[in-house]
Amino acid sequence: MTHDLHTHLHHFSVISTRHFHVVRFMMVGLLLLALPVTSRASTGNWASTVTGGNIVYTSTDPSTPVKDFTGKYLTVVYLENLGIRKIGGNTNATDVAWLLSKGYRVIELNYAGNANTVSPAINADIIAINKAIYNGSFCGSTTCSQYRSYVLFEGYRISRDVSYFKDDPTVYNYLTQYTVGDSLHMDIVYPANASLPVPVVLSFSYSNSYPSYDGTLLKLTDANKDQRFNLGNTLAGFNDSFLEGAPANGIAWAIADHPKYCPWGNGKPLNSTNNKAYASYETNPDAAQKVKSAVRTLRNLGAGLGLSGKIGIYGFSRGSTAGSMAVGDRTVANFENAGLYIGTSDAVQVAALGSGVFDYTRIFNTAESDVGALTTNCPSAWGAMASNLALWQSEGSYNLAQTNASAPVIFFYNTDDALYYQDQIKHFKAKLDSLGVPTSTITNYGTGHAVPQTSAPLATVYNFFNTYLTPPNVTTGIEPVQSSLLELQLALFPNPTTDQVQLTFSLPESGNTLISLYNLSGIVIYKAEKQSNAGQQVETLHLAELNLPKGIYFVKVISNGMQGIKKVVYSK
Repeated sequence: MTHDLHTHLHHFSVISTRHFHVVRFMMVGLLLLALPVTSRASTGNWASTVTGGNIVYTSTDPSTPVKDFTGKYLTVVYLENLGIRKIGGNTNATDVAWLLSKGYRVIELNYAGNANTVSPAINADIIAINKAIYNGSFCGSTTCSQYRSYVLFEGYRISRDVSYFKDDPTVYNYLTQYTVGDSLHMDIVYPANASLPVPVVLSFSYSNSYPSYDGTLLKLTDANKDQRFNLGNTLAGFNDSFLEGAPANGIAWAIADHPKYCPWGNGKPLNSTNNKAYASYETNPDAAQKVKSAVRTLRNLGAGLGLSGKIGIYGFSRGSTAGSMAVGDRTVANFENAGLYIGTSDAVQVAALGSGVFDYTRIFNTAESDVGALTTNCPSAWGAMASNLALWQSEGSYNLAQTNASAPVIFFYNTDDALYYQDQIKHFKAKLDSLGVPTSTITNYGTGHAVPQTSAPLATVYNFFNTYLTPPNVTTGIEPVQSSLLELQLALFPNPTTDQVQLTFSLPESGNTLISLYNLSGIVIYKAEKQSNAGQQVETLHLAELNLPKGIYFVKVISNGMQGIKKVVYSK
């Protein structure tokens, strides 16, 4: 093209001046042809569940697209002009241009400031987007990746394929040709040019990544690698929107390769003849080392990505079993001293755990057929439980919770899910309760082996996270349990209590006083309002009369623009 352009310019240089404007026009046209085509955009309408009508979309392809192993475009669906506070400081145009420069197809959904576009209502559209992409058609595009497409809120960017651990091929011994450890990865979604730091929630994929072998070569860049965001297994398959909806609560998110770097139905201990020994679970110390390294990596890198250092865990099914390894406070040298950023804290501040396995010594306590694989395969890996009890105990997260320094946990399950999952949750929750660790449980938000999908249970889980991660206020549809403004000095006695609790506080002037009692899910279970005079105040809450279950509650007092919140432990 350069040679042709020069030829044309030389030819036009001898043309008479009366043809100057024609020459200039042709020159500009040729120069434009010499420039690369940067993008191709299309617009249209998309039917939004959240707004109840059509919203405008703009789909733009990059000049140099990045594609998945099937040849489909890595896609970012970018939600803009929402009803929440934007944390990222860049303009949308700047962040969209950045995403295009990284090779993403970008589909912008313009919500035009619709009042319904807050958490948790916005999650309904996140579910619809992921299902549409997985089913093969979204906003006129039939070539969006079903494995590497993301929903991002305005102001957020993504750091993709961040290494967090080098795998040991000898742990699962699959494939036999896999002899050099591969790097496990995570994706981090963070606020770009953040106006203030935000916490982050980390999940481990329900889909396994692993190398492939075609009979002659290892292919570490093919279909099995980087499967953590497989929509069918991790998001669209369960209508799971919790992670991608977190920014509507002022929380960033990350997702990591599942710690078992091997197909779920395979894996065997070294020198074992049973290739199915690890068919349906991951093993320690490998799993715990990877989980803790992932937490350390996220905390270390987060400082440069606008993250506050507070980390929550979200896990379901096999991801729950893995993520639970980060909950306990016990230090195990063999778990801590492997992976990246050793010395950085691997503590997490909160967790949400769905159906999973937390104590393998409990798998014999049920005759349910679902647990059959574990009763057969665990002994082939660890020997008979009766003679190897310490090893069996070390394999579960239950053994890592030692004191009330363990992370608060909200558990979730449906009572028509497998009974041994329910037994595992109740067993783990009982231990955390006995240690004084705050816990909560939500049940029957759906059916079977599923995650919370609708507004009410999603709000409950987000509220639990908001309590312990204290994200910045972005204006959500969720009533917060507590505020970071503790202007009113509030004292409770006795605390813990088995009956009643006395509230003591001082008011600088008379006025209306509102006293509320919340549970860990953010639900108001008692409220009283009265006129108070200035000075010392003493009020009594009779918890026993409210027929409350034992647990953790929050007392909130509001008066004349002042607010105080205190935790009360009701031990009944």
